[in-house]
Amino acid sequence: MNYRTFCNIKVSEIGLGTWQLGADWGHVDDSTAHKILATAVENGVNFFDTADCYGEGLSETRLGKFIKTLSTEVVIATKIGRFPHPGGLENFSLDQFRKHTENSLRRLGVDALDLTQVHCPPTELIQQGDIFEWLKILKQEGKIKQFGLSVESMHEAQLCLQEEGVASLQIIFNVLRQKPIEAIFKEAQAKQVALIVRLPLASGLLTGKLRRDTAFADNDHRNFNRDGQAFNVGETFSGLPLDKGIELVESLKTYFPENISTSALRWILDFDAVSVVIPGSKNPQQVMDNCAASSLPPLSAGTHEALRKFYLKDVASHIRGKY
Repeated sequence: MNYRTFCNIKVSEIGLGTWQLGADWGHVDDSTAHKILATAVENGVNFFDTADCYGEGLSETRLGKFIKTLSTEVVIATKIGRFPHPGGLENFSLDQFRKHTENSLRRLGVDALDLTQVHCPPTELIQQGDIFEWLKILKQEGKIKQFGLSVESMHEAQLCLQEEGVASLQIIFNVLRQKPIEAIFKEAQAKQVALIVRLPLASGLLTGKLRRDTAFADNDHRNFNRDGQAFNVGETFSGLPLDKGIELVESLKTYFPENISTSALRWILDFDAVSVVIPGSKNPQQVMDNCAASSLPPLSAGTHEALRKFYLKDVASHIRGKY
């Protein structure tokens, strides 16, 4: 595993997203969740991303129990703003930020959160600016060490980059969703804002294993949010219709003939602006496969150029939702 600088500390360039350990990806039992986390640490992962709303605290609780068993330090990034109680815009006040932060501290069993991210807030709240002041207060109170935002669009990311104190931005970025390269990479590097990449495999599309008739559990967002019925469509298959996504991935196999998922992760890691990539995993083997991308050599400049042209010509016009 290779490591990169994140807020003046070293983190594994492949982390672990733990949305699937709480909700919206089908059932994952306690034993499997523990094995996934343990396999990640065994393979050099020291960065874990979670959120208070993943299973109404289940993901944080599982992660908190796990880190108590470790003898090594890990970095935990969580999120606030989308917990269902009180929910919606009522989550956005200093009192609610403090309450949800304290609940995360309790579930994770830590004295201070390494990183708190506001979880995809509405654009108008980013523009209003109060959320940044509330985060600064929580930092002054010692409840959080750093803060950032998870955003849906590059416009939102650009707004955040103008705010003082933002340590990180979490974005959707993969070979099927390349807009961040031109939109924010240079400025994020110049301002030393860490970039956390979520959905690097486009909800499993970039494993190359999905088919048009693939069945998903009722409680898997790839079933109930396929067209944005529950939340931003960009969070599911990177905003691509499933049939079109499968078609595009078949074309990608000409560029990634051996292992499309690890090659797709390697493509992301080739960008220096990226601090950490957080693929989710529903079993230990997926963790190991994802971590293997760190040891691959960089892709050639020719491959990068071909993939850029492929994205612009064949992919970009099909992306739906905030972008």
